[in-house]
Amino acid sequence: MSGLKLFQTKGGVTEVVSRLAEVEAGVRDLVEANLEAMLGVRFLASEYSTGPVHGGRIDTLGIDENGAPVVVEFKRATDAGVIHQGLIYLSWLVDHRAEFGHLVRDRLGAAAADQVLWSAPRLICVAGDFTRYDVHAIREHRRGIDLVRYRFFGEDHFGLETVASVAAQTASPGARRASEVGAPGARAATGAMQELFADVDQALLHLGDGITKVQRKTYRAYQSLGNFACVCPPQKDKLLVYLKVSPKEADLVPGFTRDVTALGHHGTGDLEVQLRTDLDLERAQDLFRLSYTTA
Repeated sequence: MSGLKLFQTKGGVTEVVSRLAEVEAGVRDLVEANLEAMLGVRFLASEYSTGPVHGGRIDTLGIDENGAPVVVEFKRATDAGVIHQGLIYLSWLVDHRAEFGHLVRDRLGAAAADQVLWSAPRLICVAGDFTRYDVHAIREHRRGIDLVRYRFFGEDHFGLETVASVAAQTASPGARRASEVGAPGARAATGAMQELFADVDQALLHLGDGITKVQRKTYRAYQSLGNFACVCPPQKDKLLVYLKVSPKEADLVPGFTRDVTALGHHGTGDLEVQLRTDLDLERAQDLFRLSYTTA
């Protein structure tokens, strides 16, 4: 059960008691209507039929910020079957790539359909709670799975909490270690920039539990449900990091931070951070933490 407590502090301190939805549709409809803001996923379809042979309906289909296909399954309370049910739908989805591609093209356009990231499909399970057996179970699969606990607080507040998160395993351990040396394009960078790239990687991964990363051709995304940082391949003399921080909340420093809200760039985030030295990385730590906590 969630240990999070919420208090009303006006006129004294009063606890706002948490509660579950009365019916599953109560939480599903709320999250689905605000899918991008709450889970970092663009909506594609609701109650999507898997056909007469399979005979199932996927609660919600979407695609995340990095182009990964996403199946979202909802349960009102604790349900031992939610993970297995979601994995069945995820396997069906991978076997029906063309159908999903047509759906993305119809909803989001040809450009989005061409960028679907099939190496990292995701299952997000949203439920009233999970057991320690659920947390252990997702670590035994090679799929990307997020367990997310929800609660209503009073009439006006709603909370989501990531209980556990596992990234999709798409390569052998040896191949993954080799890929960690640098992102695509890193060979053109100096040794110092590649070392800085590795230090940034560790700094972002150690911001909290359950952080996963997704490698795309032009950037590496770090996510806790949604992206909170995107790191581009190191250049000759600098490393660019894009954060989910409002530029209005940051003290913009020429040559270090820049507002890219209206500028095209790889990855997601409106604040660009330019790193050239270890000192820059140290200066960026507060911005990293801010992005992680607010994304």
